[in-house]
Amino acid sequence: MAEHSGKAYRPVIGITVGDINGIGPEIIVKTLSDPRIMDWCTPVVFGSTRVLSFYKKVADQDDFQYAQVKQEGKFIHGKVNVVACWEDMVNLDPGKITTEAGQAALKSLVKAVEYLKAGHIHGIVTAPINKENIQSESFNFPGHTEYFTKEFEASQSLMLMVSEKFRIGVATGHIPLKEVANSLSKELILEKLKIMDQSLRSDFGIQKSKIAVLGLNPHAGEGGLLGNEENETIKPVIIQFKKEGNLVFGPYPADGFFGSGMAQQYDGILAMYHDQGLVPFKALSFGSGVNYTAGLSIVRTSPDHGTAYDKAGKNGANPDSFRSALYLTIDIIKKRFNT
Repeated sequence: MAEHSGKAYRPVIGITVGDINGIGPEIIVKTLSDPRIMDWCTPVVFGSTRVLSFYKKVADQDDFQYAQVKQEGKFIHGKVNVVACWEDMVNLDPGKITTEAGQAALKSLVKAVEYLKAGHIHGIVTAPINKENIQSESFNFPGHTEYFTKEFEASQSLMLMVSEKFRIGVATGHIPLKEVANSLSKELILEKLKIMDQSLRSDFGIQKSKIAVLGLNPHAGEGGLLGNEENETIKPVIIQFKKEGNLVFGPYPADGFFGSGMAQQYDGILAMYHDQGLVPFKALSFGSGVNYTAGLSIVRTSPDHGTAYDKAGKNGANPDSFRSALYLTIDIIKKRFNT
């Protein structure tokens, strides 16, 4: 069991390599090449030393050093630790979508989850996967969020996009747009609001959060002219949550809400569907934002971008979002453990 006590506490953070033909391994190497990281945590990369060596050369990071983990749960603090997740030779072909790369990404993810459940690591940062080539009998999910929700037996979780400017959660996640309206319910929206409020308190230290809720339809339904979901589903939940003593407001039209700068006035924002929240978030925070899965017993983050095959293997990947994800994981763990 990883320890988490004392003034010199440094959490042990697991890192999955993601798709080995994408930019994941490169941004991992670039982030962990900074020795100051070791003052804040003990990183454990789940993958292979061969993959890291390859991208160490790609990223021109000669100072990047690591040690292979020889015994489960036994790490060398002050160094980058690597847990071998496969023994066979896996072909590296940056920029290409291959079945092999998808299988390697899954092996990395499965092993990291094993370590999380065993208590060997305190939290996890997941590098980007390709949601198509990772699909298998073991991974039949639209993305990381749904996978971790099931693995850690949560009835619901919340995809919460985090940046210095704002935090945006989505009521419905990776589902087709045509299914959004039928998927929304009073119960679902209320559950997502509760998860957001709890996360803002326990993970971000905001004891009395101020939350904005966006409408579903253009102009938030225009009084029913453009849709009834606001009046029939969203507003009643806002009224109920407010009666329980919470600072919740809306529903706001999404376009004006972000266009006017209102987003910065709230501790959290609940969007009704994926692109309603992620389009403005990435437009205003891309490259520095973090995807955090709120509502779980464990801490999981990821950068706010994908595999970026067009940049893979060219030493052009920006590690800022991954670095932010790592820092956020450390911060949340310390808040949860009050260290």
